[in-house]
Amino acid sequence: MCLRLAAHRKPKPRSLTGSFTGSLTGNTARTALTLALAGAASTTLFEGSVQADPRLTPAQVKAKVDKLYHEAEVATEQYNGAREKARKARGAINELQDEAARKTAKLDEARTALGRAATEQYRSGSIDPTVQLALADDPEEFLDRVSRGEQTAGRHANEIKGVREQLRELEQLRSAAADRFDELQDHQAELKRHKTQITKKLDKARELLASLSPEQQASYAAGEPGAPGTSDTSGARASREMPRGSLKAPNARAAQAVSFAYSALGSPYVWGAAGPNAFDCSGLTQAAYRSAGVSLPRTTYTQINAGQRVSRGELAPGDLVFFYSGISHVGIYVGGGQMIHAPNPSAPVRLAPVDSMPFAGATRVV
Repeated sequence: MCLRLAAHRKPKPRSLTGSFTGSLTGNTARTALTLALAGAASTTLFEGSVQADPRLTPAQVKAKVDKLYHEAEVATEQYNGAREKARKARGAINELQDEAARKTAKLDEARTALGRAATEQYRSGSIDPTVQLALADDPEEFLDRVSRGEQTAGRHANEIKGVREQLRELEQLRSAAADRFDELQDHQAELKRHKTQITKKLDKARELLASLSPEQQASYAAGEPGAPGTSDTSGARASREMPRGSLKAPNARAAQAVSFAYSALGSPYVWGAAGPNAFDCSGLTQAAYRSAGVSLPRTTYTQINAGQRVSRGELAPGDLVFFYSGISHVGIYVGGGQMIHAPNPSAPVRLAPVDSMPFAGATRVV
């Protein structure tokens, strides 16, 4: 009996120290325990080093930031396009509502005239049933009833026909306004998506730049000769002082656009901005030509079709120069292989070589 109870007794848990000291004694046990603990610690440290992100070099940070800025600019141009469509949709809604208000007023006048006629006939005891249109809560329903069962060939038949046509036009206007409102909501949802995308990419870029030393951040902001989207700041200062008369623009409008671009040097980059104190890339070109009395579209991929295409060898001051396969960046050519553009949030409006980015085409605004 005692043996059976002992067989069912739950064994006590054994500690890590006990597992070693139970089989080893003295220095041997202590040595084995030390080696086991050291091995466990090494494994933990090794696993942690594998999971941790390697520290990026300044060059790698710059490459990642440049890529994020480019992706944000693509989204910015899409945002600008959606905002332009939303603006047009909102304008169309306002026009439709104004037109509907005018037609409603005209309809009310017609119904009032018929109401006066109905009152006169009622007093004479010979009210025309068709004239009751002016008194009906639902004019369209009453018109249908009259056309089916009443005589409508009286002296008010033309007036009734006119009211029916006005009701039809008013309904069409309201339907068009509802469609435009749905379109506006779609554009607003698109704006929200692009804004979220832009914000995420810019936040990530700022996070990467924060990992650099203050000197490295200053170097990035100042730009490196030949680096995408940047230029030497001393060159920008020298170009700011170039005499305007030395620029040989093809026409007065182009010359004025170039002059505006020079005056904008140093202005901050703000995505979605088109002046007067901050710009994104297409906002700068649009504002420059607006100062010359020329209305350009808002986005890079529409501005490239806003004039006559010219080859790279034919570039003249005032030409718009475009970059990347998606036509996501634009600048204003100022001569000597240089352009003025709004690069990114880390750099103000500045001068840069045209060959600093993948060239996609050029347009001469005419």
